[in-house]
Amino acid sequence: MKKLNYAVLEESGYKGYILKDAPEKVLQFGEGNFLRAFADYWFDVSNEKAGWNGKCVLVTPISGFLHDIINEQEGLYTLYLRGRENGEKVDRKRVISVVSRCLNPYEDADFDKMLEVAKSPDLEYVVSNTTEAGIVYVPECQLNDRPCSSFPGKLTQCLYARWQAKQSGLVILSCELIDNNGKELLKCVNQYIDQWGLEEDFRRYVNEDCTFCSTLVDRIVPGRIRDPQEVARLEEENGYSDALIDVGEVFGVWNIEGPAWLEEKLPFKKAGLNCPVVPDVTPYKKRKVRILNGAHTGFVLGAYLAGFDIVRECMENETVLKFMNTMLYDEVIPTLPLDKDDLYAFAGAVQDRFNNPFVNHELMSISLNSTSK
Repeated sequence: MKKLNYAVLEESGYKGYILKDAPEKVLQFGEGNFLRAFADYWFDVSNEKAGWNGKCVLVTPISGFLHDIINEQEGLYTLYLRGRENGEKVDRKRVISVVSRCLNPYEDADFDKMLEVAKSPDLEYVVSNTTEAGIVYVPECQLNDRPCSSFPGKLTQCLYARWQAKQSGLVILSCELIDNNGKELLKCVNQYIDQWGLEEDFRRYVNEDCTFCSTLVDRIVPGRIRDPQEVARLEEENGYSDALIDVGEVFGVWNIEGPAWLEEKLPFKKAGLNCPVVPDVTPYKKRKVRILNGAHTGFVLGAYLAGFDIVRECMENETVLKFMNTMLYDEVIPTLPLDKDDLYAFAGAVQDRFNNPFVNHELMSISLNSTSK
C-alpha cells in the first residue's frame, strides 16, 4: 500500500477539501495527536470555510522521529472525528492539508529554518502544546543555544530574531493544560529577556506588540488507532497507508482569552467554529470542571458499585442518567456565572460525549485521584 502524499491522495480519488500551497502563517510548537486533531483541524477548516489561505509549520519540542514521518507524507494526515452529536452517531473523515512541514530544531539546519519562519512577514500566530511541563523557565538556557532546551527559551529566540528583522508582533495561543498558560509563558519570556540582558525595545515589542493569550481547550483525542484489523480496513477503504492517522471526538471548543479585535482577526468565527474570544477564560474553566468533570465525579463511584464499568453504560441506564441530570441542572448549573442557555447547551453536549460509542471510558480510570479532583 502506498504511503499518503499529495500524488497518492489524488490517485485514491479523495473528494474532500485539500489546499496544497499557501503562505506559512502559523509556527506551531508541538506535533502530537492533540494539536493535529485540534488546532490544525481548526485552521484547516478555516482554509475551506473562511478562505484563510494559510499553512502551519510544526516544530518538535523535543528531539524525536515524528518530523521525518510528517515530512514524508508532505504534512498530510487523516483525521477521524467520532462520537455523538445531537444524539446521532457520527464518524467523519477528513484529510488535513494545513501542515506544510515539520522542523526538528535539534538538527542544525532545521534550527536555522525555524528562525527563518519566525522572521517571515507571512507569520501571524504561534500555537503551542508542549505538555503541562512545557511552560517552564530553565535558567541554564542561553540565547546562543541551538536550540534552548525549554519551549519558552525557543520562543524567546524566535521572537528576538523576528524583532531584529523588524517584523510585526505575533499572536501567541498557548494550549498547555495549566492555569493562565499565556500569562505564564509571557512571564518566562520576560525572565529570559532579563537573564540575557536583551534590549528594552525588545521587551516592549514582546509585551506590547505581541499578544499572549491564555486559552482553554476541550476535545478528547484518543489519537492513533491501535486495532491492526481496523487499520487494515481503513487503508483498504482509503487507498493509501497513513502512519499519522489521528482520532478525536466530535465535540470541540477553544476558548481564547484576548482583546475584542482578536475574534475578527482569527479566521475561526468566519469559519463557523466554536472558538469564542473572551475577556477571561476563568468562567469557562469553571463550566468545564463543574459540569464535565463534576458529572463524572458525581456518579462514577456509585455507578461502579451498581455494577457498571464504563461511562457509556451509565448513559444507557435511566437511573444513573436521571441522577446525573438532576445534579447538573438543579445543583451545578445555578452556581455558574455564564448565560443559562450556554450552560444548558454545554450540559447537553456532555451527555452526547459520555455516550460516545467509540470510547470505552472506564469508571475506575475516572475515579483515580478522585478525592483531589
